[in-house]
Amino acid sequence: MSTSFEVKGVIHSIGETQSFGQNGFTKREFVIKLSGDGENPDYPNYVALELLKDKCSLMDKYQLGQEINAHFNLSGRLWAAQGKPEKCFTSLQAWRIESVDAGFNAAPMGSNPANDFDMNSFAPSSNNFDDDVPF
Repeated sequence: MSTSFEVKGVIHSIGETQSFGQNGFTKREFVIKLSGDGENPDYPNYVALELLKDKCSLMDKYQLGQEINAHFNLSGRLWAAQGKPEKCFTSLQAWRIESVDAGFNAAPMGSNPANDFDMNSFAPSSNNFDDDVPF
């Protein structure tokens, strides 16, 4: 079992979901520019993470430039082809993505759900509770 980590950054790029093999294995990569404590803007760090299988859709509601927290597992494996030196592959497999800006609207670009609220659809209440508070 791999250890879980969390990183904060601004979305730099979001790749398309790719399918591999006949078993329907899917993978989607995205890159973030690390932000937060300890990051020096003069020397930015870009990190590539990947989403696997049913997690590929997690990036659908996010946009370039948005700051996120990515929860991921660090994993790796060895691979050796006959007659070639052994290689080690390391993966940062994201499993949860959260927006850092709680006020950010993750709706599709061009839509504004705040405009969908219609105050006229609410009628004044006929109930009179005399403003009693239960505490």
